Amino acid sequence: MDNVYSQIFDKILVRTDAEKIHHRTIWALNIVGRIQPLERIIAARFSNRALRTVPQVGKDVFDRPVPGYVGLAAGLDKNAEAVVALDALGFAFVEIGTVTDQPQPGNEGKRLWRHPSIDAIRNRMGFNNDGADVIAKRLQKLRSTKRGRQVIVGVNLGKNKTVPAEGAVENYVASTKKLARWADYLVINVSSPNTPGLRDLQAKEALKPILEAVISTAEEAAGRLVPVFVKIAPDLEDEQIMEVCDLVNSSKARGIIATNTTINHELGEGGLSGRPLTQRAAAVVRIVKRTLNADKKIIGVGGIWNEVDARRMLEAGADLLQVYTSFIFQGPAWLKKLNRSLVHGE
Repeated sequence: MDNVYSQIFDKILVRTDAEKIHHRTIWALNIVGRIQPLERIIAARFSNRALRTVPQVGKDVFDRPVPGYVGLAAGLDKNAEAVVALDALGFAFVEIGTVTDQPQPGNEGKRLWRHPSIDAIRNRMGFNNDGADVIAKRLQKLRSTKRGRQVIVGVNLGKNKTVPAEGAVENYVASTKKLARWADYLVINVSSPNTPGLRDLQAKEALKPILEAVISTAEEAAGRLVPVFVKIAPDLEDEQIMEVCDLVNSSKARGIIATNTTINHELGEGGLSGRPLTQRAAAVVRIVKRTLNADKKIIGVGGIWNEVDARRMLEAGADLLQVYTSFIFQGPAWLKKLNRSLVHGE
């Protein structure tokens, strides 16, 4: 199966417009999730949830048991259209989005590129999504079914491009009100490089009111304390990373997701994900681990290409992992192999 996917990727997918393939993939996964016999076949082939249970993760990350170490990072299923199928493919948790309060088309022009020579993807998508109202209804429908409630779903929240920095708190609060009830956890995304000025919100004085407002709003909307994470950029200076950690330490936030895409490249506009992030992402996780309080949690993401990378990230201090680019390049059989190796050492 690895070889089949590799042949398809090398001979077809890399020669096709990346965004068109993305949309077709989500369309196909949406169909898989709707047809139970087909979804069960996929799950039997790739997921094997019973074998992926990781007792030591327990309930302290998302307040429910996590069936594995490896989740899907935000960006693939932006609009919560393929959650069940992605779970069936073997992800321990699925993070949708980024979602903004109001729908937006994202940036114009070509905005998604594959760079197979360096095992990377570059994007300048700009938070294209259906908006919080539509996605909340989609999640509500998902949670109305037993199968949909089985999936651990995170919601990655972003700021609308047209909203100025001074309106950021209200913008994040608006989407939180609509989405918190249906989420196992929320992520405050202030680290995408594709919305002008967004990364400025990582500064402590700008992030603090957003973080406090999202946490309190989520608890009120959901009737429970919803785990909230802050997603940070790999391009922050070490001192800036520690400042964000100090803020998380002094709040009810559950922890930090490290890291988002990097702008430290010379390939053109947009953030780069994949292999070029392997070393820096692990280094950021080590800094976060040293700085965060012991009760805070870390999700490590960036350049995890194999079991060695995954174990390095866990050893650096990550409680859970996320992948995206490596899954696109290597396929579901690779994910199953990674899951088995991490849980059973196979």
